[in-house]
Amino acid sequence: MTVESVRQFFADLGEPVQIIELEVSTATVALAAQAHGVEPGRIAKTLAFRLADGSEVLLVARGDARIDNRKFKDAFGKVKMLPPDEVAHITGHPVGGVCPFGLARPLPVCLDVSLQAFDEVLPAAGSVNSALRISPGRMAELTAARWVDACQPPQPADAPQ
Repeated sequence: MTVESVRQFFADLGEPVQIIELEVSTATVALAAQAHGVEPGRIAKTLAFRLADGSEVLLVARGDARIDNRKFKDAFGKVKMLPPDEVAHITGHPVGGVCPFGLARPLPVCLDVSLQAFDEVLPAAGSVNSALRISPGRMAELTAARWVDACQPPQPADAPQ
């Protein structure tokens, strides 16, 4: 799995997509935002978790969002973030390139409502230097995602933390 599995995912749906492949790493929100010339919030980060029942779930949130422990627990119950080696095995994508498209096996996908602040976001596309542009609504449709409220609202850059 990698960029090719993401391309195949969209091809199988008859959905035109342009995957952006860069010469530089976009493996972190900061690197991706800089490389694509967008604010960090527009980078759609995909996080992988194991639920209490042993199943896995992906959560896609805006790049500058932080998990709100209370909201997250309300949405998912008790979970553990997957270690990097398991993320790559379960999703088929390396950490830094994980996205909800072209997965190694079907996984439930949840999109945090924080993404709805944007008309277009940039999730990774299966590698640490790839991305694509998509509306959050279209991403939800294509991945059969469920909307959840699991993150804190982003803080202004000058706000105390």
